[in-house]
Amino acid sequence: MVERIRKAIAWVSALRPIRVFIHFLDQRGFLLAAGLSFQSIFAVFAGIWVGFASAGLILRGSDRLSEAFFTTLARSVPGLLSWNGRDGVIDPAQLMQAEILGWTGAIAAVGLLFTAVGWLSSARDAVRALFNLPGERMNFVLLKLKDFALMIGFGAALIVSAALSVFSTQALGTALGWFGLSDDSMLSTVLGRIVGLVLMLVLDTVVLGTLYRVLSGLKIPMRRLVVGSLLGAIALGILKVLGSLLLGGAGRNPLLAGFAIIIGLLIWFNLICVVILLGASWIAVGMSDAGIAADPKIAAERREQERLAQEKADAERAALARRQRGWFRRLLHMPGRRVGRDR
Repeated sequence: MVERIRKAIAWVSALRPIRVFIHFLDQRGFLLAAGLSFQSIFAVFAGIWVGFASAGLILRGSDRLSEAFFTTLARSVPGLLSWNGRDGVIDPAQLMQAEILGWTGAIAAVGLLFTAVGWLSSARDAVRALFNLPGERMNFVLLKLKDFALMIGFGAALIVSAALSVFSTQALGTALGWFGLSDDSMLSTVLGRIVGLVLMLVLDTVVLGTLYRVLSGLKIPMRRLVVGSLLGAIALGILKVLGSLLLGGAGRNPLLAGFAIIIGLLIWFNLICVVILLGASWIAVGMSDAGIAADPKIAAERREQERLAQEKADAERAALARRQRGWFRRLLHMPGRRVGRDR
């Protein structure tokens, strides 16, 4: 019975998800996620304000595009926007009036540089830590420029996703109209929801893949990158679908009722960051099993250091052996020993 239990434990421990979670714990994944989630809540507010102040004219010109964008953002971060009858921290009407040239826009822009770019830098270090790698070796200015470009790219991805949502909804309505079905039918509603989830899944997969490979500066094979990013995107999709249920308990505590939305956002961002780092851990464990180096330069440096350390250890052992042989020879040639030999 003991042997069966031991084999069962060994079999469970060898499973890929278990080893990924153990690797996540060994690399202090929850601590890294907690730090990222704390930075996220400040970065999101500054990023949204600057994003609307810079690109708000595009959204103001199209009611459908702005509605699709707000819906996408509300699904991505539950409790952030007051949208579709749900309470949130930000009123979309105020975002539509944001201006980058005012003093509030200037303050938000400075805050964005220190928070959003700082979050990307911390996310890069966290992902590389899960691969057991130090920080990326790049010129500081070039590194920050890359972070800033990626930050703009992530914001543009949200707008593109909203535009695709509008286009797909119109195309779906046209296609259903050919079969005599109205936009208010049950089938249209279900298909529209499915299309929205698929677009969200694709967007999350692309964002996670960019974060793992481009932001972190890692050499990840495409197949492993797609699988890890897709698994992370699926987990994020489940969180978004169940977001209201997962965060509903924050407002039930009377002591926290006044801060329910903020606490809910902190919990939400923590869950998101845990999922992001678990996806990176999945890729790291798979590459370690296959013997693939995520950073070939650092891997070559480590091999060289190991070679030099091995040569030094071999030299020390050889020197110790010579000293021992010399001591034994001196013992054989002691004066008393020579006298006995002469006799």
